Amino acid sequence: MAKQLSPEQNEALFSTLKTRFEKNLNRHQGLDWAPVQTKLEGNPEKLWSLHAMEETGGEPDVVGLDSKTGEYIFYDCSLESPKGRRSICYDHEALESRKENKPDNSAVEMAVDMGIELLTEEEYRALQQLGKFDAKTSSWITTPPDIRKLGGAIFCDFRYGKVFVYHNGAESYYGSRGFRGLLRV
Repeated sequence: MAKQLSPEQNEALFSTLKTRFEKNLNRHQGLDWAPVQTKLEGNPEKLWSLHAMEETGGEPDVVGLDSKTGEYIFYDCSLESPKGRRSICYDHEALESRKENKPDNSAVEMAVDMGIELLTEEEYRALQQLGKFDAKTSSWITTPPDIRKLGGAIFCDFRYGKVFVYHNGAESYYGSRGFRGLLRV
């Protein structure tokens, strides 16, 4: 599959991203849209990834600018874990370990296919400073290798005014658990 958008898709995506950017200025205080769009125009593969985030219900938005690299950072900012990325286990190894009732995909594989990364616990907690996300759902996050080696994976949600970090078998999947991603441009 070509990882490039048509001119019409580009135009629609830019319109959606700009509108979201302007409606949620608290997520990116001190940043202006014009330089973000210029950066995106020079990175068509990143635009394709943002389109994939949007198409799966992630509602990506700029959440910062990395002062060291000059990259804009986009997170999935949908109120709940993106609908098009739910009912998946953690990674390919977990998917292959299931003998029956396999989910269609895994969080890690989907992220790689989309050209994005799963949020870390620190990034997930930073996202929660921008709003209240995953009040009814949960999201897989990057699992440390020592936990994954033992068969587990971790996920987060927001309940009772707090971020909770949990563990589960990496092969588990639920209709209310997906993953949130980030993209650097």
